[in-house]
Amino acid sequence: MKVKFLSENSERSLKNKIRFVAASAKLSHFNGTLSELYNASQNHEENLKVIGRITRSGHKSILEHHYINLELSEVTPIVEQTLIGFRLPSFTIKSRRYVDFRKVGYYIPEFKNIDGSLHMENELLKKKYRRHMNYLFKFYSEMVDGGIIKEDARFILPYSFYSEIAMSVNAREFEKMINYLLYGEVSKIQELHDLGEAFFEIAKQHVPEIVEYIENYHPRLSSYDYHQVLDTYKVSTKVLKKPVLIDYTADADDVILETAVMGETQCNYDEAGRIITEAELEDPDFRAKYMDAIVKKQENRELEQVTFTWQLPISLSILTHLTRQRMHSLITPNFVPLWDFQNYIIPDSIKNSEFLDKYQRVIEKNMIIMSEFKNAGVVEEDLVYFYLGCQMCNVITTINGRELMWLSRLRGCNRAQWQIRQITNYMIEETRKVAPLLGRGLGPTCRVLRYCPEGKLSCGLIKEILAEEKKKE
Repeated sequence: MKVKFLSENSERSLKNKIRFVAASAKLSHFNGTLSELYNASQNHEENLKVIGRITRSGHKSILEHHYINLELSEVTPIVEQTLIGFRLPSFTIKSRRYVDFRKVGYYIPEFKNIDGSLHMENELLKKKYRRHMNYLFKFYSEMVDGGIIKEDARFILPYSFYSEIAMSVNAREFEKMINYLLYGEVSKIQELHDLGEAFFEIAKQHVPEIVEYIENYHPRLSSYDYHQVLDTYKVSTKVLKKPVLIDYTADADDVILETAVMGETQCNYDEAGRIITEAELEDPDFRAKYMDAIVKKQENRELEQVTFTWQLPISLSILTHLTRQRMHSLITPNFVPLWDFQNYIIPDSIKNSEFLDKYQRVIEKNMIIMSEFKNAGVVEEDLVYFYLGCQMCNVITTINGRELMWLSRLRGCNRAQWQIRQITNYMIEETRKVAPLLGRGLGPTCRVLRYCPEGKLSCGLIKEILAEEKKKE
């Protein structure tokens, strides 16, 4: 694991960032403009004291003015999925759709017993682990060389492979991230705990105003052992065959339209309904036209007034495509306890190739090797690297209408990865059943907005759509 601080690395830069945070803290309590307060905040030690006084009273939002940029290399998808779960930082990740991953290397844990002590056969287990990982990467290489596209071959990659992440994060979120990595449930995974330590060292040097809160952090955990209660129930671990719409805002189309009317006219709810009813008498297409106008607005916040709750089946390879949608409430299963390795997906390109039988044999062998390690007493937190990209799980999310629209624009496009596109298109279909007017505004930009942002990479569908429309004219 390598973590590198990529923001300006000078004492002057750090003091200026702290100075800006201190001036921002003073803005709400002192006379003068921000510029005047910034110019008056010359004493670095005093600035730290000001920030401390404000943040200790619970007002930590001022820390969001301090932003840093980090490079993370030689980290696994375990790190990716954990960090991307934080909603406020910005991430760019090396794509497995386009980059050949056969020579990226992989993480090798120090295998431990359930009590946390080093396994007495650690070195032997590591040797066996290396042999197996090399076997998996070799098959990945065979598929790529055999004509399987990289975005489908990656389904056989283990979650031990190394990746790279560009991350930008503000100081407040960085503090939360560090505390979670050091003291949260994920801290039992050694790689994540080590990342927390690396982040903390960066904080000591470059984000000093949060160090006190990390050093004095005390997790407030419930003593209620719900794991033990839930373990008494025999629950099916079968992955869904298709997305399920669990719940949604009743009369979502009406809620959006009435909200828009109230926002425009400042009338009350009953009056908004009356206005829409009367407008529809004048023009039977009023509701459809108004929804179309709302969908095409630059700031269509009215769509955020409705929500849809889904349970979605998705593979580990594609999970980050969903997690990267920032404004929805996603619940994913923890990496431990380990999931049922029998739940996996086979891409069509592999189903219809000479590699199908071996693909399945490789997955079966991976299950066997993982079980051998588990039966040897290795703690499950060290076995998470046996997950393969093809592993399927059920996730739950509640997403508002506006974010659902953006999801449909990005992931409903023909250039989107095929599994996330299938999931998105099904979500669009189900939404249209319960909110038909909103549903008409969901889909890729070519179908809804009649343009394609992909340039030379366009699939060509926009030309077909425009040609059909021209014929109708």
